[in-house]
Amino acid sequence: MTEPIPAEAGPTKEQLKGALKAFKKRLKLTRLDAESQLSKNPLSTGRGHGIVAISPPDSYPQAVWDELVRQNKLKKAGRGQYELGDDAT
Repeated sequence: MTEPIPAEAGPTKEQLKGALKAFKKRLKLTRLDAESQLSKNPLSTGRGHGIVAISPPDSYPQAVWDELVRQNKLKKAGRGQYELGDDAT
């Protein structure tokens, strides 16, 4: 007898946790990079970066990002970008 082929398993908890951590780190670094380029003047107005959405890291498959959206950890922002969701802690 042959074993039934298991259905495609979803992402593991470790993958989801790692992907969310990588997303938050990339978002933080993108914001810091944008803030450092706002002005060369040290007496600038201190405006914020305005970055709320980024493209997710390529090191995780699309299924991981879809599951994080389903869990409300991320929200789709359009054009392949995501932003932090309400449940992202």
